[in-house]
Amino acid sequence: MTAENASPYAPRLTTLRALLWVSLAIVVCANVQAQTLLVTEQEASASRDEPEPFRAKSLPVPDAPKINVVTPSLVSAVASPTRIQVQFQPTAPAQVRPETFKVLYGTFRIDITDRITAASKVTADGIDVAQASLPKGSHKLYLEIQDSAGRKGERPLQFVVE
Repeated sequence: MTAENASPYAPRLTTLRALLWVSLAIVVCANVQAQTLLVTEQEASASRDEPEPFRAKSLPVPDAPKINVVTPSLVSAVASPTRIQVQFQPTAPAQVRPETFKVLYGTFRIDITDRITAASKVTADGIDVAQASLPKGSHKLYLEIQDSAGRKGERPLQFVVE
């Protein structure tokens, strides 16, 4: 096509195409961000391949906050993405300090707290991650929270993703 017979709509079509591509990119990014990738396949595999190191057993701290797992069900395997909902239960008169929440993953205890808190807000009541994405296999999370008296509550969360 020469400049003489070029369509007067060509600049508008180019702009329209660019807007469509940008819109598509936003939709794709929104769908990716809707699922929270907790661990990569490499992190999960390395954790499964390594034996659990020896750690001294300790007694739970008396009156430390309790961490109750609402979902996922720990009875059977879960699909990915899965919902992870946890509730905190302090011992009165102490209160849970949400800023102390920590999540460690697997044998190497990789700190994945930022990955979880980027998708969901931690409150004194707990945390609810709507779509936590994990690779297939067994997974172990270590949840921690402290109260206003400085006591730390801990809870392992172990489940299998199909």
